[in-house]
Amino acid sequence: MSALSKSFLLFVLNWLDAQLTVIWVRANLATEGNGLMSRLLKLGDAQFLGTKILIGAFAAYVLYRFAHLPLARRGMKLALAVYFAIMLVHLATGMSALGWHAPETIVASLSRLPGALVALLS
Repeated sequence: MSALSKSFLLFVLNWLDAQLTVIWVRANLATEGNGLMSRLLKLGDAQFLGTKILIGAFAAYVLYRFAHLPLARRGMKLALAVYFAIMLVHLATGMSALGWHAPETIVASLSRLPGALVALLS
C-alpha cells in the first residue's frame, strides 16, 4: 500500500471516528474519552468535527510528506493500528446499542489483559 493510500485511510478512519463519536455521545451510549475533545463536543458538533478533522488531516499530511523517513512510516503504522482498534470499540458500541451485549464482555476482558500480564510478570 502506498504512502498516499495509507494517509487517505488514516484521514477516513479519523473522520469516521469523529462521526461515530458524535452519534454515540448524542445518543447517550458513550462518552468522549479525550478531555479536550470532550470540552469541544460540549460546545457543539461543528467545533468538535472541525477540530478533529483538521487535526486528522494535518497528521495524515505530515506522515505522508515525510513517508521517506523510517520514523514517519512507523508512526503511520501505529496511527492506523490505533484507529483500527478504535473502530472495533465503535463496532462494539453499535452492537451494544442494538441490544447485543456480548461485545461488551469481550472488550472488558481485553481491557483487563494488560494488568493481568503485568501481575503475571511481577
